[in-house]
Amino acid sequence: MAKDKREDYLKKLEKVSGLTRDEAKKQLLAELDRTLSSEKAKRIRQTEEGFKLESTEIAREILADSMRHGATDYVAEYTISSVRLPDEEIKGRIIGREGRNIRAFEQATGVEIELEDTNDIKLSSFDPIRREIARRSLETLIKDGRIQPSRIEEVVTQTKKHLDQFLQDEGKRIAHACGVYDLPLELVHMVGRYHFRTSYGQNLGQHTIEETKIGVQIAHEMGADVEIVRRGCLLHDIGKIVTEGEGTHVQLGVDLLKKHNLSEEVVNSVAEHHEDKPFSSVESVVVYIADAISGSRPGARYEPHEDYVKRMEKIEEVAHDFSGVEQVFAFQAGREVRVVVRPDEVSDDELTVLVHDIAQRLEKEAEYAGQIKVTAVRQTQASETTKAK
Repeated sequence: MAKDKREDYLKKLEKVSGLTRDEAKKQLLAELDRTLSSEKAKRIRQTEEGFKLESTEIAREILADSMRHGATDYVAEYTISSVRLPDEEIKGRIIGREGRNIRAFEQATGVEIELEDTNDIKLSSFDPIRREIARRSLETLIKDGRIQPSRIEEVVTQTKKHLDQFLQDEGKRIAHACGVYDLPLELVHMVGRYHFRTSYGQNLGQHTIEETKIGVQIAHEMGADVEIVRRGCLLHDIGKIVTEGEGTHVQLGVDLLKKHNLSEEVVNSVAEHHEDKPFSSVESVVVYIADAISGSRPGARYEPHEDYVKRMEKIEEVAHDFSGVEQVFAFQAGREVRVVVRPDEVSDDELTVLVHDIAQRLEKEAEYAGQIKVTAVRQTQASETTKAK
């Protein structure tokens, strides 16, 4: 009975609506699909926005935590070193009769000595390696007590030899601080020179240790190859201390690492850390990010020091291009240049012409403020040792 009534009711609905039962069913299902699709799209958009917000927050946490791991206690050195003297008598002996000892010291080391009213001597030079040689040499002379031109030259020569060991030890220290223990000895020695190199005022050793800690932490968080990132960060700027060859520091570094058969992934991370070429791996991206974080943090770098060093290097480079020149030292922020020539190649008459030519070329090519005084030194000496009795 109820079933018959239901059938009659459906037939009346079909007649009123003008639709068959199947047609009405299709329309209802279509409307339901539209409603569900709209709700589904809305839910998807909400989910995507949630993921974006969450991923941004996670990325911030990774970077913040990585930067915290990058904190270092490395103390950078800049353009001046100080040596404390035990008493006024030593200061007088360093100066020497009519200043001969201080002149011999400056000529041998290429640094400028600044005497203070106190018992301190400041050693000033844009080249930190020269400054370190001078500081160590002066400390040796003070302990030795024999301060005279011949002894000064001997001590400076010995100190230069000892510096090679220092560079090796410093290279090990920086590499070990970055967690790398198997570099070729030549690369370790070159890494040691980071101690004496700055980039926009930021010490390269400090920057490298800091960057590596940041990069390694990011690599751990992202699941990247930590060892590739570790080596890429340690060696990314090694081209900056390569003294031979032409090209950017990136290309010089790549050539050096290929010479020592480092892995292609490490070489690529160095080649790509300034975006000179497209990134080939996530490890290259991590090295790039870590370098950018370390270099761009507030207070990390400042431009004037880098400009100063480049100007001084340019002045010395111009003077060194002349035939017969053995050593060139720029003093007084580039206002004075001392040129030491090989006496067997440059005569006394030629010395005057050489000074004039260097000054003329400096006027054309070097960037400087004020005037530059060029002084050339031509010195010959002979020595003989008696036979032991």
